[in-house]
Amino acid sequence: MTIKQPNILFIMADQMAASALSVYGHPIVKTPHLDKLANEGVVFDSAYCNSPLCAPSRYTLMTGQLPSKIGAYDNAADFPADIPTFAHYLRAQNYQTALSGKMHFCGPDQLHGFEERLTTDIYPADYGWFPNWDDLKTRPTWYHNMSSVTQAGPCVRSNQLDFDDEVAFHAQRYLFDYVRSNQDRPFCLTVSMTHPHDPYAIAQEYWDRYKDEEIDLPKVAISKADQDPHSARLQAVYAYHDQDISEQQIRNARRAYYGAISYVDDKIGLLLKTLQDTGLDDNTIIVFSGDHGDMLGERNLWYKMSFFEGSARVPMIVHAPKHFSAKRVKESVSTMDLLPTFLDIATNRQDHTYAMPIQGQSLMPHLKGLEGGHDEVIGEYFGEGTIAPLFMIRRGQYKYIYCQADPEQLFDLENDPQELTNLATNPGFSDQLNTFRQEAIGRWDSDKLTQEVLVSQRRRRLIVKSMNTGKKTPWDHQPIFDSSEMYMRNHIDLDVLEQRSRFPKVS
Repeated sequence: MTIKQPNILFIMADQMAASALSVYGHPIVKTPHLDKLANEGVVFDSAYCNSPLCAPSRYTLMTGQLPSKIGAYDNAADFPADIPTFAHYLRAQNYQTALSGKMHFCGPDQLHGFEERLTTDIYPADYGWFPNWDDLKTRPTWYHNMSSVTQAGPCVRSNQLDFDDEVAFHAQRYLFDYVRSNQDRPFCLTVSMTHPHDPYAIAQEYWDRYKDEEIDLPKVAISKADQDPHSARLQAVYAYHDQDISEQQIRNARRAYYGAISYVDDKIGLLLKTLQDTGLDDNTIIVFSGDHGDMLGERNLWYKMSFFEGSARVPMIVHAPKHFSAKRVKESVSTMDLLPTFLDIATNRQDHTYAMPIQGQSLMPHLKGLEGGHDEVIGEYFGEGTIAPLFMIRRGQYKYIYCQADPEQLFDLENDPQELTNLATNPGFSDQLNTFRQEAIGRWDSDKLTQEVLVSQRRRRLIVKSMNTGKKTPWDHQPIFDSSEMYMRNHIDLDVLEQRSRFPKVS
């Protein structure tokens, strides 16, 4: 049966800063496979996550809904099982939906619409990683510190290499199994790697692709006294000032990070080759993005958790030369827009009835080069480092950041791409500032959201305490393989086995 609906291969990289890719102008990072996708595809130059933290960003991406709408407050927030995801919507359109890799689902539902989950997750599924706004003075002991930077360098093996090698292997096997089994349903395969997320350690092969003298250092340094309040709290969260950080350690961290990007690119190359070898490339749309970025030492900040460009901006590439001509899109979009876009791809139309309201907007006008594509990103953050809800509006040339506990920030990214000048203190921009402020006040009830976050944190603290008492029942996904149907077994005729396992088929 000829499949008319296109397959979708959605590839994610964790903590992938757009600015660190050659696609977006980095002069030394080597990503030939991503470069090929970009040269033949649609590249979004101003794509963002909607919440710069792993779990909230991924919940938003999967549901097309902002964190405040679904309780996606932090890395231990429950992901309710009755919130439809793009996997649910695509299954309703007859798609096979599979996940290989990380998605950081918290709670007992570890599928959320995926028909198959090929690996476990690298992160825990329980509620243990909760912030505590009732005790803002105590640093969370479970949160990582600056050892990711001070210990950066090459390694023979790591936790993350173990995971991503498994992710790529199972994704490749899924594609082989799909093409060998004469499927009459299209697939949506999500492949989600944990690199280049810290710790900054990578195999020698990838470390050696770069040299110390070519590694660029951060362009912007902000002293402790000059940090904005949120950035200062972030530095406290990961204990930035507990040790001196040398220039060589910074260089090592960035070199390992770049090596990890090349590692991800090689895995992408493996998947592209598999599509080509199996003939699936002819009818597969490839989407590449990430969950958030990494500051990489800019502004003396690391990791994510802020709405500065390094943290919140992500790569986004859609490769489908038969559907969309190669182009670059300058308007601001977000990963929240992927759900309606996937549904448009699956149905070849844009008039959908959603089970509940979504805030994501389809990227199809941008992909087709039509008028009417949106230029707006709405962001929310409730995780580590903030003491009240933190909001962001990115529209046109401006980015506005609002939090009741902190001074407002307004940046003109067209003229100040490094976000060095806060226009909120400039009387000449009072009209723009007031317009954004009134929009934020009208859009969000910060006091109400603060109470909802506090109640959620308190509920989860009690649940974690109780579930750590007595017998534990883990929620982590446990992949099960029926080995009785694998390889050579006496209930399967040898010729039949070899015939069904070989591709391409021989008569």
